[in-house]
Amino acid sequence: MSVRERQAPPHPAPGPRLRTLLTTERARPDAVRAHPWAWRLAVGTVCFGAFMGQLDASIVTLTYQPLRAEFHSTPAAVEWVSLSYLLALVAFLVPVGRISDARGRKLMYLYGFAVFTAASAACGLAPGLGVLVAFRVVQAIGAAMMQANSVALVTTIAPPGRMRAALGIQAAGQAVGLALGPTIGGALVSTLGWRWVFGVNVPIGILALVAGHYLLPRTRQCASGSRIDARGVLLLGSSTTAALLALSVASGLGPPAWTAVLPGLAALAAGRAFLRRQRRCAHPLVDLALLRAGRLGPGLLGGLCGYLVLFGPLVLVPAELARRGGGALATGLVLTALPCGFALAATTADRLLPSAWSDRLRSRIGAAGCVPALALLALLPPVTALLPIPLALLGLSLGVFVPANNALVMRAIPATSAGTGGGMVNMTRGLGTAIGVAAVTLALHLAGAGAGARVAALTMLAFALLALGTTLPRRAGAAWWSRLGRG
Repeated sequence: MSVRERQAPPHPAPGPRLRTLLTTERARPDAVRAHPWAWRLAVGTVCFGAFMGQLDASIVTLTYQPLRAEFHSTPAAVEWVSLSYLLALVAFLVPVGRISDARGRKLMYLYGFAVFTAASAACGLAPGLGVLVAFRVVQAIGAAMMQANSVALVTTIAPPGRMRAALGIQAAGQAVGLALGPTIGGALVSTLGWRWVFGVNVPIGILALVAGHYLLPRTRQCASGSRIDARGVLLLGSSTTAALLALSVASGLGPPAWTAVLPGLAALAAGRAFLRRQRRCAHPLVDLALLRAGRLGPGLLGGLCGYLVLFGPLVLVPAELARRGGGALATGLVLTALPCGFALAATTADRLLPSAWSDRLRSRIGAAGCVPALALLALLPPVTALLPIPLALLGLSLGVFVPANNALVMRAIPATSAGTGGGMVNMTRGLGTAIGVAAVTLALHLAGAGAGARVAALTMLAFALLALGTTLPRRAGAAWWSRLGRG
């Protein structure tokens, strides 16, 4: 038995039995708990969530073109299929994590699978774009319930001496999902249609629910309560939603472009109120005092830029190849070069690069490699025979940058604030992905056909340079972040 589990509660009376089943974590069967591979089986179950989350993130962008055709929508409207999911995910990650600490991580993780699977089926049956976007929000809530608990489950499941191996297995699950997304998505869109991009989650989710019920251990110790800054959640969601709505309006959502000023001002006001709230709240969503740590602020900004650069091409390449008459399957195969490069570097760089190289140096090398990759993406003609070259180089570079940058961030956070730090990392990841989708769509709209792809690539290049700048030792930058933390 890898971990000690709480004693089972007394057998419930017949009346509240259903309520007990829905609100109480169930113990694993004795045969599973005593098996020498029990922790491996549990970690493998967590990998279902890691795989599904990254698969969904990289597969949905391939539905943009068929969605536009079926629902007669603009690119700015269709992008909300991704943006709505990412915004809800960012808003719910930290609150769900705190509820899980009080109610049980296994329970919330399984509920996450159930919500994600049911919402995926609903997305596949959606009769219109607005309904699809609404179900994507529900799907994101389920994803937040999974992501908020995945690392905690892995670290409590594995024996102390095997924790690094367990986290490596989880990272491999994420990498496989990210790598297979474009290929699977292209094949599904070109054969069965866009609805099966969401339908593919259903059998995986059902299998994961059954496996989680029997293979995941119960939470060993629950917190006495869960303090959630509801006003902070509302302000954060309002700020990010208004900012991305402003980008969407400017990129052709429907209203005149000048009306983007209104949601832009609302985003600034809500963002300012959020920062003020976090400085005064006893239990903030984002502990601004942690930003006084020398590398934390730049590291979070670098992480945001890294995920923006990672997901931007997943929007750019399908849009440009579709404009030139390319098919979904061929587009998916081309896009696979990016996540495959990322997965290869993320899983092997630690062993292949010299052990004497610091995380900061690795971050700098990875960010520097993104610069020529994006320059090539901007200069090369967008044909299928050439695109895999810059995409693979970009993936390899990000596979070096992102893990090293995350290590820098977590090392800058006190051990007592590791949960808060993990929430901040997840929020910057979601925001970076959302901004990448919106920024590329805006560049394509403003520059028009032909030049749009080059402008979008140059936009991502600017963010790659910003990520490179966060890896350089700059006292002025550290002082700026310190002042932000003090307010």
